This record gives sequence, C-alpha cells and structure tokens, in this order.
Amino acid sequence: MAEDGDYTNDGTLDIHKNPANRKETGNWKACRFILGNECCERLAYYGMGTNLVNYLEKRLNMGNVRASNSVTNWSGTCYITPLIGAFLADSYLGRYWTIASFSIIYVFGMTLLTVSASVKGLKPSCENDVCHPTSSQTAICFAALYLIALGTGGIKPCVSSFGADQFDETDKTEKKKKSSFFNWFYFSINVGALIASSVLVWIQMNVGWGWGFGIPAVAMAIAVVFFFSGSRLYRLQKPGGSALTRMFQVVVASLRKSNVEVPDDKSLLYEIIDAECNIQGSRKLEHTGKLRFFDKAAVETASDQVKGAANPWRLCTVTQVEELKSIVRLLPIWATGIVFSTVYSQMSTMFVLQGNTMDQHMGPRFKIPSASLSLFDTLSVIFWAPVYDRLIVPFARKYTGHERGFTQLQRMGIGLVISIFSMVVAGVLEVIRLNFVQRHNYYDLEEIPMSIFWQVPQYFLIGCAEVFTFIGQLEFFYDQAPDAMRSLCSALSLTTVALGNYLSTLLVTVVTSVTTRNGKLGWIPDNLNKGHLDYFYWLLAILSVINFFVYLWISKWYTYKKAKGTAS
Repeated sequence: MAEDGDYTNDGTLDIHKNPANRKETGNWKACRFILGNECCERLAYYGMGTNLVNYLEKRLNMGNVRASNSVTNWSGTCYITPLIGAFLADSYLGRYWTIASFSIIYVFGMTLLTVSASVKGLKPSCENDVCHPTSSQTAICFAALYLIALGTGGIKPCVSSFGADQFDETDKTEKKKKSSFFNWFYFSINVGALIASSVLVWIQMNVGWGWGFGIPAVAMAIAVVFFFSGSRLYRLQKPGGSALTRMFQVVVASLRKSNVEVPDDKSLLYEIIDAECNIQGSRKLEHTGKLRFFDKAAVETASDQVKGAANPWRLCTVTQVEELKSIVRLLPIWATGIVFSTVYSQMSTMFVLQGNTMDQHMGPRFKIPSASLSLFDTLSVIFWAPVYDRLIVPFARKYTGHERGFTQLQRMGIGLVISIFSMVVAGVLEVIRLNFVQRHNYYDLEEIPMSIFWQVPQYFLIGCAEVFTFIGQLEFFYDQAPDAMRSLCSALSLTTVALGNYLSTLLVTVVTSVTTRNGKLGWIPDNLNKGHLDYFYWLLAILSVINFFVYLWISKWYTYKKAKGTAS
C-alpha cells in the first residue's frame, strides 16, 4: 500500500491518470526513453535539414540566394509551429498526447520527402548534373518539408519540458537532477546531429538522396517507438486550460479598472483562500512589484462579486496576474536571442556555401561534403555539454556561490560573447580566402586549393556558444514559466530560432538588393569568389555586439518568479 510520501507533490499523474508514484515513475528511468526519442528525432531532422541547401541547389536548380532563403524560411517555420503544439499541450491535450499526435504527422512528412526524392516521375530528371524539376515536383517537395515543419511543432516545445516534468521540483534531490537533465538533453540532440552531419550527408552526396532522406524517415519511426515504450514510466502534467484566455482576462480586467488605485498592502489583492492554486497543474505565484498596472486586475471592488463567484474578466487572482507578468518579463530576454539565432542559422546556409568553394578532399580519394563540417559544431557541443556539467559548474560554484555555478542569465550572456567571435573568425577566413583567390586569379575555379578544414574553428565556436546560450535558454524559460504554461514558454524560446532564420532571410534579401544595384555582382553572388561574403559576416558581428550590450542592460532589470504551495 503506497503512502502519501510515495507520491509526487507537483500534481503529476501516471499514464492511467492516477497520482504519480515517486518510486515507480519519472526520474532518469523515464528520461532514458525521452532522450532516446530526442536523439532519433534530431537525427531525422538534421539528417534532412543539414544538407537541404545543397539539395535545393542541385536537384531543384536554385541559385545561392534563393536556396539559402528557402532553407531559412522553412527552418524558421519549424520554430514557429511550436506555438501551435505548445498551446494544445498546455491547454487541452497535455505534453504526452501532443508529442504522440504530431509525431505521426512528422513521420508522414518524412515519408513523402523520401518518395519525392526517389520515385521516378516524382523526382527531378537530371542530365550531366543539371536537373530539370517540374513545378509539381517542387510543390511535392515543399509540401513534405512543411508537413515536417508542422510535425516538429508538436514535439519541439513539449519534449524538453516533458523530460523536466519527470523530476519533482518540490523535492530538493530531484530538482538538482533536473538541472543536469537539460545538459544531457542537449547532448542527446547532438549525438543525433553528429550521425546526421557525417554519415547521412555523405550518403546524400555520394549514394543518393533517396537513401539520404529514407534513413532519417526510418530514424523518425524509431523515435516514435522509443517514446511509446516508456509510457508506463512517465509523469504527466495536467493541462491547465487556455493560457491565452487567462492572459487576455488580466489585460481586460486591468483596462476596465484603469482608474482604480492599487493598495500599498499587497495582501489586499485578490487571491483564492485555498492552499492550492485554482489553475490545473499550477502552484500559486507570489506578488512581484514591477508591472504594477496589471495589479489592477486583482483589486477587488464592490461590484466584482455581486453574484457570488468572481467574474475572471473583471477580477483575477494574484497568481493569474503574475502569470502574465512572467511572460511579459521574459519577452525582452527572448528578443535578444533572435540575433544569436541568426548567427546560428549561418551553419546551414552561408557556412555550407562558403565550404562549397574550398577543397573538400581528405586524402587522394575521399571527399567530405561541405555540409558535413557542421559535425564539428556537434562535436563541440558533445564535448562542452558534459564539461560544463561536470567541471565548469563545480569550479564556478566555488567562486560565485551559486548552486548552478552561473545564473541562467549569466550563462546565456557568455554564449552571446562567444557567438561574436564565431562571426569574426568566419569573416577573417573569408578575407584570407578572397585574398588567396585574388593572388592566384582563381575567380572562375569552382573549388580553390584551400582546405575546407579552415572552417573548423567557426563551427567549434558556435557549438561552444550553443552550450551556454541555447541550453541556458531552455532551462531559463522552463524555470521562469508559470507551471501551467511551460510548453508555451518553451515554444516562445524556440521562436527566437524562427525569427533568427527570418532575420537572416531579410538580411540576405536586403543586402542582395542594395549591393547588386547598377549591375554589380553584390556581396553574395552565385560565384562567391567574385563576392564579399566577409562583409555579411562583419554585419552579423556588429549586430551581435550591439545585441550583447542590450542583453546586459535587460538582464539587470529582470525579476525572477517566486512560486509557493503545491500544484493542484
């Protein structure tokens, strides 16, 4: 017979909708399946996306700018659709069923992409390495890509939060394990990415695109099997109803009471008497002093409870007000992640195109595809994630006194600085490459005799920056999210990647438009030997410096949330 102490205090349930037993569910035994699922899903995603710019160039006959923009637009959409999945997870389905449902769409999209690249009639016909895609073949390819974008929208915002849900935040021992989970979660992502950027990219460039896309499709099917295999061990958070509705209620109630004075004694603000929160799966939040206008929604007036129960469009609890404040406080931090994501997106576009112009040989016979250089980003993450967790955190803890070594905001800031250096290194390499071209008159040479491995430092630096910024961001947005809005906040953090990709598209479009006036070739022509890609890297470095100083100012202003009580 289980005792009360055997159950979690965070309101989680098991797969049979019973209170989650602490000994039988959750912790690392459940996370093994989640990490396995994530590893296979990321192998599928990166196996298809890492080399996509080359597929669009070679098989769909696109130029540098169009192929690059098509990839960043698609990649951006992959990071916008999580808002849909997150809303469904937090409001109605819960994280488990959202991941399960959208995984099916994902597998279908991967299968369609494989068919479009391998079945005669659906794949473009090619002669002497020049392909002639029809409009219907291009349409099928992009239909498959955007089905994948929809499928990933239900997985991305939920899987990291779902993994973190396996650790009870009210238990000190489990809470410490949760901090490590985010590092190992990101580690598993990059194990999948490592296989994708090495083995799969080589298969795509040397064996064929049918096999190159077919293997990721199988990997995604294995990811689904992994996920369902751990079902009996999972802890499930109850969906808390529509978070967007609750936020709108606070805004409407605040506007209705715009002339009402907020009392100095904050204990007079409206909150339910029960120890537990009235929002499903959430704890109460303590009042914070900033963004005082929204406190008006919690000021009780004579007309608010005339008919007994309070109307949430006129009177909101302190917890409901603090939910909205939490999101508003996150937005400036969120915005500073966009430029970082723009830098990150260059790995699948400009870095690949830059690598295409360089000598890709390893020895006399073996040739490494330029997109495979991203494996050095992956190796960097695989190296730095455990180093950060096992060495840097204990070392930093001695000097900072902080349990995690650095605060999450400090960790993200360090990553922003490293990303600046990655752009500087990429720019310096391009200057050296162009000088080499000029000295030897290699303007019309498709591959200049300069090793592609000179690109390794820029990939390695971005991988290091990821460990600090992206993992810090994952943990920060999970921790600072109200309990019933964690998928939504994870999705919000992912939209920085989407907007970073869209910003890259915008910058490339504007730069191309401005620099090709009066018949000039511009910074990013199809023949990069006659362009100035280095100028584009300098532009990103300058934007990153400005972004970092804005981030410093914003992070000093930030107020951390304070939760109390237990989840209902």
